[in-house]
Amino acid sequence: MTRLKQFLFIAAILVLVIGCKQANVASPEKNNSLRNTYKDAFYIGTALNRFQIDEKDSTMAAIVGREFSSITAENIMKSMQIHPTRDSFNYEYADKFVALGEKYNMFIHGHTLVWHSQLSPWIRNITDSTEMAETLKSHIQAIVGRYKGRINSWDVVNEALNEEGTLRKSVFLNTMGKEYLTLAFKWASEVDPKADLYYNDYNMTNVEKRNGAIKMVKHIKGQGIKVDGIGMQGHWHLNRPSLEEIEQSILDYASIGVKVSITELDISVLPNPQDLVGAEISQNFKNSEALNPYTKGLPDSIQVKLANRYKDIFKIFLKHKDKISRVTFWGVSDGQSWLNGFPVRGRTNYPLLFDRDLKPKAAYDSIIALKQRFDNKLAN
Repeated sequence: MTRLKQFLFIAAILVLVIGCKQANVASPEKNNSLRNTYKDAFYIGTALNRFQIDEKDSTMAAIVGREFSSITAENIMKSMQIHPTRDSFNYEYADKFVALGEKYNMFIHGHTLVWHSQLSPWIRNITDSTEMAETLKSHIQAIVGRYKGRINSWDVVNEALNEEGTLRKSVFLNTMGKEYLTLAFKWASEVDPKADLYYNDYNMTNVEKRNGAIKMVKHIKGQGIKVDGIGMQGHWHLNRPSLEEIEQSILDYASIGVKVSITELDISVLPNPQDLVGAEISQNFKNSEALNPYTKGLPDSIQVKLANRYKDIFKIFLKHKDKISRVTFWGVSDGQSWLNGFPVRGRTNYPLLFDRDLKPKAAYDSIIALKQRFDNKLAN
């Protein structure tokens, strides 16, 4: 299909979506949900926050149950939330999260067991190696043990690498050395041998970081400890990373015998500060009109670019669906995306498939139509 034909096709979808603002959001009778459309390819997931877990908005709740076959805990399982003090765990929302996934017969993914950020202050202040090892072990054993047989996979370690592929100097590396990585996977696998265990990180399409991740996973597996998969965070943009970088990364990770998940997928349509590096949440830049150009709505031309970008990326996912286990969006709708506050607070971003009114966007229609064409080609 020529570029002009692609543009006209997406533009036609966009006109249909915009012109049907009074229509219901993808009625329950409609079979063309993401979940149904991609059921034979890979799990389609979303991250859930407390509001969504509580199902306070009936329209939002209907979208979650209908459109997605997998859910990830956005924040409620990070240590500062679930293990706030040495002697106390807060399982309230983690329990609700798991129950919600079971209610809708979903694949349930836990996020995350070991991460240097959003870390409980009492853990961050540990300086003794033995104490840190005992703390990490008991933390992992308690949480994985509570949900054994109910949570299907875990991000065991999150964002342990620098951009050049070396190990990040986190409190875990400083106190325990690099073997904290091996031990974390070992402890998790001992508690729930059937759960899939992942290493998850951003900028995983960058060559140096990719090579560092592969080296790290090989090291852990070489000690007889299982690592089932690598999570490639998809905090991407309209023009980067390139499609070639995405595809090569999938191939390289799969070549070492692990599953590949596309995690935290969202596509920013806004300009970014030149000093921005990946999705390091400690970064924060001053807002300005130049960095926040679409406060009154997204121009149709950018809607088309976003739809095309999602379509092109999902073409790669479908091409390599034998290697991909999950594709998870980092949120449900634009209004609740973390990208409204990162890396610049107070911006208006449009990175997901559902808009602020919980209506499906042209990007949604583009990946539904893509899969239908893919299936038709196979049938013929």
